[in-house]
Amino acid sequence: MISEKARISSFADIEDSIKGSKVIVEANVRIDAFVKIKPVGGMGDVRIGRNSFINSGVVIYSGSGIDIGEDVLIAANCTLAPVNHAYKSKNMKISQQGFQESKGGIIVEDDVWVGANTVILDGSILRKGCVVGANSLVNGELAPYSINLGSPVKQVGMRT
Repeated sequence: MISEKARISSFADIEDSIKGSKVIVEANVRIDAFVKIKPVGGMGDVRIGRNSFINSGVVIYSGSGIDIGEDVLIAANCTLAPVNHAYKSKNMKISQQGFQESKGGIIVEDDVWVGANTVILDGSILRKGCVVGANSLVNGELAPYSINLGSPVKQVGMRT
């Protein structure tokens, strides 16, 4: 379900789900060229809230679900992956083992800025107003209005 008021580049690729996952893009969302939204690895939906901007080269897998709030800025070349391959069996190839149990998907609350080349993993929660520095790996919960720099993410302060 894509709002008529959303602006999506003709060079973006939003795939249809074969299992029934939904992609919801709300009003005034802007999705730049070469963004890939791929329903795979679970039954989760992808929601992108009002006034959010997804920059060029971002890849979003639906996996266990992604909920992106309002007024969120996601910079170029980020990956949001709420899914993990299973790999425990030595008797099977990893590609044949399917996926691990969900860690809860990804939640990005309102007014968040995610810097370029960041990877956000399953189970991550980015609380309202936080800032994630470029080239970060997010694998957990970030405090509201915090500034998080580096890889792995390290909290360095609060927005004022």
